[in-house]
Amino acid sequence: MKAEIIRKILVHLKDELASLSTAANNAHLAAIDDQSVAETQYDTLAIEASYLAEGQSRRVQALKRSIAELKALPLKRCQQVRLGSLVQLSQDCGENHWFFIASAAAGFRCETNGQQITVITPQSPMGSVMMEKSVDDDIQLLIGNNQLDDDIAAIK
Repeated sequence: MKAEIIRKILVHLKDELASLSTAANNAHLAAIDDQSVAETQYDTLAIEASYLAEGQSRRVQALKRSIAELKALPLKRCQQVRLGSLVQLSQDCGENHWFFIASAAAGFRCETNGQQITVITPQSPMGSVMMEKSVDDDIQLLIGNNQLDDDIAAIK
């Protein structure tokens, strides 16, 4: 099941990478285009386009690293929540909802074998309280004005 979740996340990230690569290339072309040459000292179109191209290029590199990390993620079952863990909280048992811990694609949702999966990162509030926890461990998290008190029902 984890392999299927990772496959779906990779498809999502590769689509995002293709879109972002096109945007970065277009911003780079805009930065060097003859139409972008400054006509006055206040004309900053080329500078703005180059900043945009640089930022998008950095995001492209970050996505490539995330894809490589996801491909290398171990699929073995652990006793504690780690990267690559599939975690279910006790309140989510009736809804068959699980959380997959990954280094990227936070918020991505998919369904696998009738189970709703939400990807979270260890840096997220939910992910940070789950990391290193075991089955039956309590978690507490303040979400807005609401306090979440739950326990880990299962780890795959």
